[in-house]
Amino acid sequence: MPAESRLRLVSIYPVLLGTYGDGGNLRVLAMRAKARGFDVEATELDAGEPVPDDADLYMLGGGEDDAQVAAARALRADGGLARAAAKGAVVFGVCAGYQLLGSVFPGSDGVPEPGVDLLDVSTDRLPKRAVGELLAVPCTPGLEQPLTGYENHAGATHLGRDALPLARVEVGVGNGDQLEGAVQAHVIGTYLHGPGLARNPELADLLLSWAVGSPLLPWAQADVDALRAERLATVRGRGRKTVKAPTREQTAGG
Repeated sequence: MPAESRLRLVSIYPVLLGTYGDGGNLRVLAMRAKARGFDVEATELDAGEPVPDDADLYMLGGGEDDAQVAAARALRADGGLARAAAKGAVVFGVCAGYQLLGSVFPGSDGVPEPGVDLLDVSTDRLPKRAVGELLAVPCTPGLEQPLTGYENHAGATHLGRDALPLARVEVGVGNGDQLEGAVQAHVIGTYLHGPGLARNPELADLLLSWAVGSPLLPWAQADVDALRAERLATVRGRGRKTVKAPTREQTAGG
């Protein structure tokens, strides 16, 4: 558990990797930690800044292909995130941030780009871009509620033997094989935008519990529960209807 109930949260390169509201994940975690009495230090790192290796929880969001490649190269050269993960820090990556946590992903020209190797996953291209609501049933200990989010990516992510799926897809595409996301030790990758931790408070609390080393006190939020119930009913009611072709802006990244 962090000394003196202090939590250090780091959002890595949110300008490069902050597409579709993923920067909100830092605010969600900070708010939920403070509500439990933790003293929170929340930091956003600009591209090129060194990544501290002594924080408790790190976040990476989505981004366009060139930004994803730039972020991966910077993180490999810096080494701070890898050192932090080796010490047991929690790492949470979304979309492009998920892909670059693996061993390899496709750059904008289709040439494979090395990742930072914190997840035993590899990514290539889906036959058709995934755009729309994503709903998945968790298969990760500590998660019981369905996971919801918005996906917009062209990547098919394949799990190796050391990575476990975060969830199984009910609506949407996810990894491309009826699975969604990956979990390995205290590293999680997912395609859930939204931001994902605002739409899935149980997942946010799981990450925080890993960071502090113990379960968190319950926090009842009737308004959040009502909104989630409404969204789940809407997505399940829609089923797997065909979604409209993405706009040019929608096709950026992942």
